[in-house]
Amino acid sequence: MPLCAYVSGFLRSGIEGSRNGMRKTRVWAGLLGLGAAVVENVYFSDQGEVVVAARPRWSDRDLCGVCGQRCPGFDLGEGRRRWRALDLGEVKAFVEAQAPRVSCPEHGVVVCAVPWARHQSRFTRSFEDQVAWLAVHCSKSATAELMRVAWRTVGRIIERVVADTGRRADLLADLQRIGIDEISHRKGQRYITVVIDHDSGRLVWAARGRDRKTVFAFFDQLGEARCQEIRLVSADMAAWISGPVAERCPNAVLCIDAFHVVQGATEALDQVRRDVWNEARRAGQDQLAHRVKGARFALWKNPENLTVRQAGKLSEIQHTNRRLYRAYLLKEQLRQIYRLPAEAAIALLDRWISWARRCRLPSFVRLAKTITAQRPGIIAAIEHGLSNARVEAANTTIRLIARRAFGFHSAEALIALAKLTLSGLCPPLPGRVT
Repeated sequence: MPLCAYVSGFLRSGIEGSRNGMRKTRVWAGLLGLGAAVVENVYFSDQGEVVVAARPRWSDRDLCGVCGQRCPGFDLGEGRRRWRALDLGEVKAFVEAQAPRVSCPEHGVVVCAVPWARHQSRFTRSFEDQVAWLAVHCSKSATAELMRVAWRTVGRIIERVVADTGRRADLLADLQRIGIDEISHRKGQRYITVVIDHDSGRLVWAARGRDRKTVFAFFDQLGEARCQEIRLVSADMAAWISGPVAERCPNAVLCIDAFHVVQGATEALDQVRRDVWNEARRAGQDQLAHRVKGARFALWKNPENLTVRQAGKLSEIQHTNRRLYRAYLLKEQLRQIYRLPAEAAIALLDRWISWARRCRLPSFVRLAKTITAQRPGIIAAIEHGLSNARVEAANTTIRLIARRAFGFHSAEALIALAKLTLSGLCPPLPGRVT
């Protein structure tokens, strides 16, 4: 039944025809975000939904839905199709139009492009943009409830929006300083590798996996010319990152993240603490074992953050267990290299390596070998002041996204929402300008 039958009284009072030079069809086009499309009819469906029958302008017809090039027609498709539009108050709204097909030389037989929707979507562009914006700022379940769509539909819309906006924004342009790291997105050793641009702070690339093949895939997408423009790469001490970087980026300097260096010393210290604890237990020295076990946080924490009780435990260790206290001093001295000027830090690092080699603590002897092998990357990080702090911040945001959504069924869905949030790909709300 035509919608005008319900509002005929209003039509006679001045809405019919035009007002201030605007035709009523243009009002409907503006309400549903149809742009310059031609509105042919407006009516209520049997389910009480508003249906706006429309068609593209002549200049927008016979365009390939994938590449947008004008192509010869193939057939009329499967008849008229509907696209879900933004609700009009409490009523669902749909755009209805023919869906003919064209024969594209590159993509074969595909459905024609329409100006109000993305290819292979049953929702208007305005509807999908609002869903994407809401998904960034609240949970997927809240977005699904508000927009009256399925939870999985929200994920598919996010992937389409990211693919569309990603084609118009070159995230890999002008990369010179990048950070590479991995993040676990699900139980069972399932990881995502992320790449962050240190200059813009944006997530520029992410993919499933944590191995050399994944890093090579990034450099393949970056291209040989752009790989040569990379100057600095921050990462941990993983060989699956350093190997591809050395092979594909001849002009890049690898900077070892300070956190992972100090973390290695903390783990070596904890190994010494466990050895002392086990020896005390085997010797029947239960009180000593209890004190060593309770001193874990006092040994881990920075001296300036110790409580009075923890400082007392550390003082007791200094006088009763020189081996454990020596391990503590090794950890603290390694941490100090990141608080000194570059020249003094390098000299202190060399002295630390010499001390660790002859400290007679197996865990620190092994760490000294590792740091000796990674010495150029550690020095580069000190000289350039580069760390993986931005990458870790992005990882924290990705974990928050996953927790807010109560997990994802696939890595691709998480990556799409992460790019929408961290890559600057989130579209503005319909009718707004960023």
